[in-house]
Amino acid sequence: MSGWYTTAGPELALVPQEGDVACDCLVIGGGWMGLHAARRFAELNPQSSVVLVDAGRIGNNASGRCMGFVIDLAHNPRKRDFVEDIKGNKEELFVNLDGIAYIRSAVEEYGVDCDWDAQGKYHSAATAHGVEDLHRFSEALDKLGQNYSWVETPEIQAITGSKHYIKALHHPGTVLVQPAKYLKNATRSLPANVTVHENTPIVAVQFGAPKHICETPAGTIRASKVIICASGYLTKFGFFDNRAIPLYTFASMTRQLTEHELSWVGNKKAYGLIPANSFGTTVRRTIDNRLFVRNVYSYATDFKTTTQDVMRARVQQQIAFDRRWPELSSIGFEASWGGLLTLAQNGGMVFGELAEKVYGAAFCNGTGVARGAAFGKAVADLASGRSSPVVDILKTRASPSKPYPKPVTAMGVRIVTAVRFRQAGAEV
Repeated sequence: MSGWYTTAGPELALVPQEGDVACDCLVIGGGWMGLHAARRFAELNPQSSVVLVDAGRIGNNASGRCMGFVIDLAHNPRKRDFVEDIKGNKEELFVNLDGIAYIRSAVEEYGVDCDWDAQGKYHSAATAHGVEDLHRFSEALDKLGQNYSWVETPEIQAITGSKHYIKALHHPGTVLVQPAKYLKNATRSLPANVTVHENTPIVAVQFGAPKHICETPAGTIRASKVIICASGYLTKFGFFDNRAIPLYTFASMTRQLTEHELSWVGNKKAYGLIPANSFGTTVRRTIDNRLFVRNVYSYATDFKTTTQDVMRARVQQQIAFDRRWPELSSIGFEASWGGLLTLAQNGGMVFGELAEKVYGAAFCNGTGVARGAAFGKAVADLASGRSSPVVDILKTRASPSKPYPKPVTAMGVRIVTAVRFRQAGAEV
């Protein structure tokens, strides 16, 4: 169980699906895509019945295990054509801003509590090569007409309380949230025509007219339309088989710091740091005075990881924590966990009508909070017979390509991640 989930307040009332149920639209998956797809379809079709199912507990799935950055403009400073891809980056920004606006509307209109903090994000560097990465990112921001500010050594060290950092770039626009808290509370605020069933995996499907039949462990759901928002698990439904490259990334969380301990962690009560090097360590300080660190990637055979994988990552995270706050080394971590990330070899995504009245969105390829909300909203628009600028953009995206055979892909991911992790050096 993730640290976010355990600190997100009361669980949702658990109502697993039972018996034979009929609905107008079934949404599979209660993460960023599925939750917002269910909300949007229900808003557009108030007379329709919507059922949202999740195989586990909403907020404790991959979506609730991220670092809670709702990012307007993602970056990949190692990608040399990042600066030149103006059209792609402008489209990405447009899509992400649509997702952020839809999440914000839940916070402002429905009072969804999620520790919403629109302070932007810091891109941090601890080494000379990290500073070079920051300058490459700044060139992209200049080309895109984006505002940002440089944060020099004294200021970033005062913000974090850590002498580890030597420079940063602050980019406004990103929002920090408590992801599990948002997912739980946004589920509570769904329209009245949405019924939610957790711990309800779909174990078999039969797509076809007049109703799609989806079997669960305790019954069946018959739906006129189905929207699949199950990330890489979409491939288990017979679509884009063997296209997913599943990775796990890992995080650890401290307990709440004492007043004395807070004197070591800087003068900013909450913040989010993204490493200049993409294989470095991401850091959050939360409003309830905890520190989170995330690093380490591993190939997730059959979409699964093990406790041993989590513990190995925890060792690396302790090293990263000690580099930043050696005075606090002895406090350790209260929780450690992994979260699934689905990539495509070509960076492609799934979006559209997969079969008659079966729709899907999948493969965020990272930074999935804003993207996920936008993708879910857009696929619900599509399923409702509507178009939008975001739908039009997503229709042009490449489909996920087939990767190399699984053993080759797994070995390649392990080698590349190990090399990149070493190259990141002190950025980890």
